[in-house]
Amino acid sequence: MLLAHLELAFRAGAVALLLVLAASLFSDFRNVLAARLGAAFALGSAAHAVSYSVGVTSLVPAWHAPLIALSTGNIVVFWLFTRALFDDDFRLRWWHGLIWALVTAFSFARCVWIAPGGHVRFSVTVVNLIVLGFIALAVGQTIASWPADLVERRRRARVFIVCAAALYGGLNALLQIAVAGSDVGDAANTINAGVLACVVAAIATAMMRVDGADLFPSTAGITPAVILSHPTATDEAADQKLIDALMRLMADERIYRQENITIGVLAGRLKIPEYRLRRLINQRLGYRNFNVFLNNHRIEEAKAALADPAQAEVPVITIAMDAGFQSLGPFNRAFKAVTGVTPTEYRRLKVSAA
Repeated sequence: MLLAHLELAFRAGAVALLLVLAASLFSDFRNVLAARLGAAFALGSAAHAVSYSVGVTSLVPAWHAPLIALSTGNIVVFWLFTRALFDDDFRLRWWHGLIWALVTAFSFARCVWIAPGGHVRFSVTVVNLIVLGFIALAVGQTIASWPADLVERRRRARVFIVCAAALYGGLNALLQIAVAGSDVGDAANTINAGVLACVVAAIATAMMRVDGADLFPSTAGITPAVILSHPTATDEAADQKLIDALMRLMADERIYRQENITIGVLAGRLKIPEYRLRRLINQRLGYRNFNVFLNNHRIEEAKAALADPAQAEVPVITIAMDAGFQSLGPFNRAFKAVTGVTPTEYRRLKVSAA
């Protein structure tokens, strides 16, 4: 009886925290995709807290099936949330919703038809392999995009938020595969509920300690520079000297043309630590992402070439490659995001205006 009451308390605490977090995100940042996905992830996690049990038998209460389905589909929301949280240019596509619907529908079918039909281990294994796959995607893309993130506090938060959620979800998925079809008892479920409540509390605390403007920008790409402190005149002069040197590298040497240029390479050329260069580009120049900073310089060069009558016959892909882009697709997307038109349309407009 004590374990049952303790488990209920842990579940209730986790659900309450998740509902408060979802309401806070939606209330304060309802126009920001990452915040909306964060609120959706919190609600899906609440469904998980209500319905999850260690060990799955063939019999699932009818009212549990929709909650379990939402809980499983929430791994897709987690993947999308990590994409939007750490990539300011990320946009939802119709097929993202289709993937969520397919995973949720399969989980519901597993509860209602597949497991009761005698295929408990098969259905549990498939569902949790799907969960592990999306966790791997989320962790992989978070690690891959981490070096380009210029917002220092977001860099620290991303590691904790993603690792905590992925570790809990991954261990649960492996545990479910291992004990599928077994009833492991009240103690295991109480421990799991307690761990979930602690993870939720830790993630909520981590998100509250980071300024909302750092996590959820109002616009993608460039945002007004945020000065976290008031520098002295000496610091201001030193920063300006470094910015001038950085701009010379961009304008004179066109270092952005180099293949696989990293912030580490750029910091090495300026003879300063990486963290200081990140802070300069973020807080003084207003960029949140290093790749956006580079691409804006590349696009400025491409705009000049496209508007030059002497280069009217030069293929767009040649102009893109000369400016430092590795292929035409990313160039077209980045160019349209900045100018509102495709490179071909931009060239036509400039020719017409001449």
